[in-house]
Amino acid sequence: MIDVAAARDLFEDSTDGTVGIEEEFALLDPQDHRLVPAFERLRDAGAGDDILADAIAGELISSEIEIRSGRGENHEDARRRQHEARRRLFSLGAREGVLLGATGTHPLSDYREQHIIDTPHYHRVEDGLKYVAWRNNTFSLHVHVGIRGADRAVLVCDRLRPVLPLLLAVSANSPYVDGMDSGLHSARTQIFTKSFPRCGIPDAFGSWAAWGDYVDLLVRTNSIIEFTQLWWSVRPHHDFGTVEVRVCDAQTTGAEADGLAALIVGCVLRAAAEVDAGETPPELPGRLIEENMWRALRFGLDGRLLDLEAPVVEEFPASEALDRLRAWSGVDAALPDLNGAQRQRRMIDAGATPAEVYDECVRETQATYQEETVT
Repeated sequence: MIDVAAARDLFEDSTDGTVGIEEEFALLDPQDHRLVPAFERLRDAGAGDDILADAIAGELISSEIEIRSGRGENHEDARRRQHEARRRLFSLGAREGVLLGATGTHPLSDYREQHIIDTPHYHRVEDGLKYVAWRNNTFSLHVHVGIRGADRAVLVCDRLRPVLPLLLAVSANSPYVDGMDSGLHSARTQIFTKSFPRCGIPDAFGSWAAWGDYVDLLVRTNSIIEFTQLWWSVRPHHDFGTVEVRVCDAQTTGAEADGLAALIVGCVLRAAAEVDAGETPPELPGRLIEENMWRALRFGLDGRLLDLEAPVVEEFPASEALDRLRAWSGVDAALPDLNGAQRQRRMIDAGATPAEVYDECVRETQATYQEETVT
């Protein structure tokens, strides 16, 4: 049962600026870098580690694992927690003969060969969605930011709607699907966001009452039984009292994941500051934001986006997206000149095979996540 009133109370007691980071990794055969169903084995092997026992989570398929920082007092605290959890997870994988990869999709493996993990939640997801769930062989980065006040949390989500395509363009990291070049920069977004129900860019709700009425309607009409069946790219999280941003592809390097998480935190807090100042967000129809989402997933930072907050909507080079987000959020996030999709596309254009491109991605992931120390 979804208790909307209890969730509202949780937001009233929440703390601004607390942070949680969730990263999804592919579980790989060390020899050929194909997906292997090793989640249960790693979960059980890590059960004796107090940090990993809390940090490891399943995420739909048994060849995927999620690692979570838990509640950090701020972004830096969450980053430190996540670094320690990553270090232990990669060490555990090495002991168990499993590599970890981090891109938005797995380029090589057939989704029809993957297995749904054995939990009541994911059995419900599979029973309800069938092909849509089976097809979702994807990996992403989620960031939670504590926001005090249920109405504030909804208004922050509303304000972030036009920001989401810019974050997607910056984070795009999945040109491949089913062993082929999709021609997209974020095939993950096409597979997941364009297939799952109640996904992508939400409506602007304006208040917790409107949000709660919608959730209650879905429950009353037997559309959902868990609020997590609202898979939108930004949502108020009923269990944590956070605004959760879910639009980004998994990042190949640890530094990119850290920089992107910092940028997202800054965007959420800037949105909250605008809400507190009584600044009126632009009234944008979903169709215009969806146009930018399409441009972001198709061309990433190599394309052009629409400036939806200008007096007259005009195009601008998507390569400016990161600088625009830095300027708006006030966070000088450290990210490379070329994002993951661009680096992969440069290799594709040079004639590399999908296996060669993914081998390089796995090498980068192993070199940057595994060797981190907590600083």
